[in-house]
Amino acid sequence: MVIAGAASLLLAACEREAASDVAPAPRPVRTTTIEKRESPTPFVFTGHVEAEDEISVAFRISGRLLANNTRLGERVEAGQLLAQLESQNEVNALRQAQAALAAAQGQLTQARNHFERQQTLLAQGWTTRANFETATQAQQTAQSQVDAAEAQLSAAHDHVNFTEVRADAPGKITETGPAAGEVIQAGQTIARIARQDGRDAVFEVPAQLVRAAPANLQVTVSLTDDPAVTAQGRIRQVAAQANPVTRTFEVRVGLSDPPAAMRLGATVIGRAEASAGPMIDIPATALTRMNQQPAVWILDPLTKTVSARNVDVLRFDQAQVIISRGLDAGEIVVTAGVQALHPGQKVRVLGSEP
Repeated sequence: MVIAGAASLLLAACEREAASDVAPAPRPVRTTTIEKRESPTPFVFTGHVEAEDEISVAFRISGRLLANNTRLGERVEAGQLLAQLESQNEVNALRQAQAALAAAQGQLTQARNHFERQQTLLAQGWTTRANFETATQAQQTAQSQVDAAEAQLSAAHDHVNFTEVRADAPGKITETGPAAGEVIQAGQTIARIARQDGRDAVFEVPAQLVRAAPANLQVTVSLTDDPAVTAQGRIRQVAAQANPVTRTFEVRVGLSDPPAAMRLGATVIGRAEASAGPMIDIPATALTRMNQQPAVWILDPLTKTVSARNVDVLRFDQAQVIISRGLDAGEIVVTAGVQALHPGQKVRVLGSEP
């Protein structure tokens, strides 16, 4: 019995060893050969309408706000009064400057008369050269005091004017600031005015599409709630720095004759097409992930083995993926069966000889 048991164990071990020597069958896959082709690149983004030229209105001096006449959405005309500060201190300073100028002018008149007398007496020999020079200096000093008083008066006039803010051009108020009674600082925004000389469609665009799009790309812009309302435009400005949160670039499209329904703040969709040069596209089923990055499986036609490679994806949809970097023309990419592969695994392309 012992000999029979040992023989059965030895036989089982030999069977397992023989089974392990048999190589696994190549896994069947489907593949495609990479080709570069010219293809127009569609651009579709959602954005909103802004004024081409929008300014912030603010006071040049600090003070207590007496009145803020701005209303959100209100249209204003050039020269229209928008807000006022309490001006009592500025008016008092203006009166003080006026009085100082009057006093300086009186001293100048007195100094000028004295100079003229000394000039006459010097010519007749009835005064000394020292007295004449003293009178000359007094006149120059009085003239300087008048000039300084005039400058102070001009500054006082300006400060009185600075207690009012007026619109410098016709437009529409898109933002309002503090209410009457608040103490504000110089430069604090009272309102924002969108001037009426143009409108922009503003979009947030990824960096790779900013690089792919030509500078003068024509864009068709339509309202999201009414696609029949459209306007044509061209890229007017691209932000020099990416948004620190979204890492996208602000692109402003200048609109040509936008319809009245395309109001400021309206949500719009921009559509455009541009040729970005030869493109590489693969079926969406070929895409997988490796090292937390998009990847594909590359087939070596000589060894019939596969290896993973990370790629950069420009854009994708349910059927197709556009690759911007990582693949070259002529390479063979696995398009079906990618989920069960591992590096170095032998495969068999379906439809080929076993």
